[in-house]
Amino acid sequence: MFLNLLPLSLQKYFQMSKRLRKHEIQSTLWLMPLIYIIISIFLVALTLTLDLVIGLEDVIPPLLHFEPQATRTLISALIGGILTLSAFTLNSLLVVLTTFSGQFSPRMLLNFISDRQTQHALGIFNGSFVFVLLLFLFIGGTSQKVLIATPIMTATLAFITALVFVYFINHATTWMQVHNITYSMKNVSKDIIYESLRKDLDKHRTKDPSNLMEDYQEESHNVLSRKTGYIQLFDYNRMIDEARQDDIILQLHVQTGDYILAGNDLISYWGPGADKVDESKYYEMVEIGYKETEVQDIQMGMHKLAEIAIKALGNDDPKTASNTLHQMADLMLSVDSYITFSPYLADDDKQVRVILREETFDYYIYRGFGYIRHYAKDNHLIITEIVACLAKVAESIDKDKHDKLWNFGCNTIDHIEKQVIYELDKTFLLREVKRLAEVTGHLDDYPPIESKFY
Repeated sequence: MFLNLLPLSLQKYFQMSKRLRKHEIQSTLWLMPLIYIIISIFLVALTLTLDLVIGLEDVIPPLLHFEPQATRTLISALIGGILTLSAFTLNSLLVVLTTFSGQFSPRMLLNFISDRQTQHALGIFNGSFVFVLLLFLFIGGTSQKVLIATPIMTATLAFITALVFVYFINHATTWMQVHNITYSMKNVSKDIIYESLRKDLDKHRTKDPSNLMEDYQEESHNVLSRKTGYIQLFDYNRMIDEARQDDIILQLHVQTGDYILAGNDLISYWGPGADKVDESKYYEMVEIGYKETEVQDIQMGMHKLAEIAIKALGNDDPKTASNTLHQMADLMLSVDSYITFSPYLADDDKQVRVILREETFDYYIYRGFGYIRHYAKDNHLIITEIVACLAKVAESIDKDKHDKLWNFGCNTIDHIEKQVIYELDKTFLLREVKRLAEVTGHLDDYPPIESKFY
C-alpha cells in the first residue's frame, strides 16, 4: 500500500533485487547530493549550537569575533557565489555528457555520472549551498552580539567549494581524454568478469556433467517470460539451491543482455521432482527490465569499447581506434583468466543443477573485435592493428585458444582487396600475420597467405 503512494521513479527501486538496486542507486546523481545535504543540516545544527547555546567568546581570540551584521553580509554574498559555482559545474557536466554522447557513445554517459569523484563534487556543491542558506535563515533575527563558529565554518566551506570547483573541472577534462576513457571502460568490464562471472559462477562450474537425468528430459517443463524486456540478472546461487531441494535440473534458454518477449521460453526443467515445482519462484530469480545493465553483462562493456573504436573510425581518428583495440586485447586476457567455458553449474554434491547457454572463447573474440573489424572494412592500418593485438593475446593465453585466434585473424584479412593495398601496408600487415602464425603454431599456413598478396 505504501509503495503505491510513491512516484514510479522510486517504486522501481523496491521492485528490484538487492544487487540490481545497489547498482542502479550508484548510477544516479541524486543519492550523493542527498547525503551531503543531510550532513550539512547536522553541521548547521552544530554550528548554531556552538554560537547560540554554548558560546565560544571566552576560548577564541578576539581576532575571530564577528558581529552578526558582518556575518549576515558574508553569508548572503556566499549564497550567490556558491550557487554560481554550482551552475558552472552543472553546465560543465552537461558539456561533458553531450561530448560523450556525440563523439564516443551514449552508453558511456552512465559511467561518468556514476563516477564517485563526479558524485562527490556535486554533493559538496549542493551541501554547501544548503548549509549557507540555512545559516542565513537562522541567524537573521539573532540577538547574539558575537558570532564565531558561523563565519569560520562558512568561510572554510566556501574555500573548500572553490577548490572542489577547480578539481571538478580538472577531473572532467581528464576523464574525457581517450586513453582514460578506454582504460576506465576496460576496468569496469574486468570488475564485471570478476564479480559476476567468476565469483558467482566459477565455484559451481564443472566440465564433467556426470548425471543430466536424461530419462526425465523428454518430459521437461517450460517457464515462459511474463513480460518483455532485457535479461538483467540471474540469481544463480539461489537457483542451484532451489533446484537441489526440488531435485531437478534447470536449463536457461537466454543469457544476460538478451532481449526477450512475453511468452518466450525462459527456463526449462526436468527431474524426479519436476511435477511438484513452483515455477513462479524460479521466474522471480530472473530480473527482466526495460534496459540493459552491466551487473552481469560483460558484452555491454565490450560494446562500449567497440563503439568508441567505431566512432573513431567514422571521425578519421585511427589513434583512438588503436588505443581501444589495445584495451580490448587486455580484456581478452581477463576473459581467459577468469572464465571457465563450461555451461554446467553443479551443487556441493557435484550434481549438475543449472545448464547455461554455452559460450566459447570464439564468442568473446567476436564480441570484442568482430564489430570493429566490420566497420574497419578496407582500413588496412586498423586491420593490421587487430592482427597485432591477436598476436599479443596469443602470446599470453593458453595454447588451446591459439587455433581460435589464428582462424579469426585469417578471416579478418580474407576480404582485403590485394590489388589496391599499398606496398608498405602490405608489408606491415604480413609481418603481423607471420608473427601471429609463429605464436599460434601455424607457420606452415603462412606461405599461402603471403602468396595471395604477391
